[in-house]
This record gives sequence, structure tokens and C-alpha cells, in this order.
Amino acid sequence: MTEANTSSIMTITGLINNKIMKHTLPPLPYAYNALEPYIDAQTMELHHTKHHQAYIDKLNAALEKYPDLQGRPVDELLRNLNEMQINDADRELIRNHGGGHFNHSLFWKYLDPANQKDELLVKEIISVFGSIEDFKKQFGESATKLFGSGWTWLVRNGANSKLEIVNLPRQDAPIMSGLEPIFGLDVWEHAYYLKYQNKRADYIAAWWNVLKLI
Repeated sequence: MTEANTSSIMTITGLINNKIMKHTLPPLPYAYNALEPYIDAQTMELHHTKHHQAYIDKLNAALEKYPDLQGRPVDELLRNLNEMQINDADRELIRNHGGGHFNHSLFWKYLDPANQKDELLVKEIISVFGSIEDFKKQFGESATKLFGSGWTWLVRNGANSKLEIVNLPRQDAPIMSGLEPIFGLDVWEHAYYLKYQNKRADYIAAWWNVLKLI
């Protein structure tokens, strides 16, 4: 997924007829039970309508005192977070809740059952990691070892254009560090606890069955 595509995906707010639009929950492009039995319908519905919606609500609340920021796409907010003339407490709120909105909006798209295998991505992964099996092993180990809540991502490093596996804490978005997200795995407990309880490794292993890109 290119940076241009990411920007297009995330442009879900804007100015229409001079009216500032708030960030809104993007519709899930498939049914909540579409990823069964690997990710259960109840988890998907709660994850989408409760957790993702909460990030959006808190992002909108943080932006209320900054009218000039309210119409900006969330990726733009995150890329320019350190340059904004806002107080540090609000900067942290935008970082956390804007990141949660950005990350989850991409996550739903990565998991779409209608996705097709990206043969060029597969070839690139093999060239960097040796094989798809080796890549999955490295990615899974990284996700399993991530302490606390966060995300494991396959990214393209903007400095050298190479693929890398990175762990990011909380809801930090890759674009905040100049990294282009290819796909990411949410390893917050809310993403898997109803079905897998504390067995994060089982959730990670099951997740490969719903990721159709590789």
C-alpha cells in the first residue's frame, strides 16, 4: 500500500460547503462474522463499534478547541503533530486517539476477505526475509514479545525504502516515524481476549488465516 493510497484511505473528513466535518467511524466493508472462526463476530463488533468509535470520539473532543485543525485528515494531524501550536496535553490526546483512529481504519481494510494476494509484495518479502514462512515466524515472534499494548507492523522505511518489522507502543502510528505501513497486527487485548483470553500467540497464528495479502 503506497503513501498516496494511505492518504486517500484516511481522508475521511474535510470541509463541505464551508462546514467543518468531524471524524467519523468508517463502515466495516464486510460482515462482523466474515472472519469466523479465526476472529469471532462479537470481538469484531465490539472492536469496531466500541473501541474504534471511542478513539474517534476522544479525538473529536480534543480538537474542539482548535477549529483550524478540525477539518484536517487524521494522517495529516499525525504527520504534523510536533509542529502544531497546541498544548502538550492535547498533543498527547491527538497522538493517542488520532493514532487509534488511523491504525484501526487501516486494520479493517487489511482484513477484508475480498483482498487478493499481492504477488509483488510476496516477492519483496521473500527477498528481504528469505521466505514467507521465515517472515511469519519473525513477525509472530515480534508480536508475541511486544510488552503491554501496541501494534506489530510490516513497514517500508522512508529512509531506505526497505521492508522492516517494527513494534510500536500504544496507538503510535507508523507515519509519525516516517514509516509507510504495509499491514499491521493489533495486539491490544481488546482485539483477541474474548476468544483467545491470554493466549496472544494463538491469536497471532490464527490471524494469518484472515490476511489475504500474502
